[in-house]
Amino acid sequence: MEKRRLGTTDMEVSVLGFGGSEIGYERASAETVARLLNSALDAGLNVIDTAECYYNSEEFIGQAVGNRRNDFYLSTKCGHPHGMESGANWSKASILESVERSLERLKTDRLDLLQLHSCSEAELRKGEVIDALQTAREKGHTRYIGYSGDSHAAHFAVQCGAFDTLQTSINIADQEAINLTVPLAREKQIGVIAKRPIANAAWKTGHRPIDSYHHEYWQRLRKLNYDFLRGDLNRGISIALRFTLSVPGVHTAIVGTKKPERWGENARLLEAGPLNEKEFETIRERWEESAPRTWIGQI
Repeated sequence: MEKRRLGTTDMEVSVLGFGGSEIGYERASAETVARLLNSALDAGLNVIDTAECYYNSEEFIGQAVGNRRNDFYLSTKCGHPHGMESGANWSKASILESVERSLERLKTDRLDLLQLHSCSEAELRKGEVIDALQTAREKGHTRYIGYSGDSHAAHFAVQCGAFDTLQTSINIADQEAINLTVPLAREKQIGVIAKRPIANAAWKTGHRPIDSYHHEYWQRLRKLNYDFLRGDLNRGISIALRFTLSVPGVHTAIVGTKKPERWGENARLLEAGPLNEKEFETIRERWEESAPRTWIGQI
């Protein structure tokens, strides 16, 4: 699998990474996670990303591949110690306590990347959250620090120069970052991790998804009305994923799943290579024509 250097870090990351939200939120079994992650690592994936608030995702990852720690780059996120639905705690003490819990759950003594999880621009400007991550790095808990979020908060995070990486939403239904943050990140040589790169495949059932998490993308895609989403599902997913990875400045795309076979299927869909210029520009033009300014990056 193709690898790209993540900004100015020393990490050569696989273009397809694993996101740990689904295994937590959708209550995967420990056996399923072990099968999923070990087969993905065997096939060339080397990026695993999770967060403290994804229920037991960190524990599952530690149990499944803690003994293979040198085979992959490991990242987690902090700021919501009691879950996203319970609000954030951006104090330095809370963040440092969170990092220590994450290390224990993940069965490791260091992270490759520690990220703030959807922290507001106002909190970033106060400086305490950045100081907390820098302290964690000084303590040896993480090699690099990053920001995970969207829109103007993400722009400030890139602009301030404190972070090694940006994780942000980039997909066929979420293209604000392509103009707002990714060019600046590229200029500053910051690593870019694309989250939600297939727009949660919100179109796959042909009707409004049951999960409200997918509703925004479902509504956007109905308006965008891409031709390639009307046919074979795998073809649509392939074009969507390849679009995200064709954005200049994107280094890896994080895909979450609790289905062991899904990662291999997604890897095969990338074998067609990047979208050609015409395919890419057609999707971009559709966005520019149809997307109102209210379509900002989604958490």
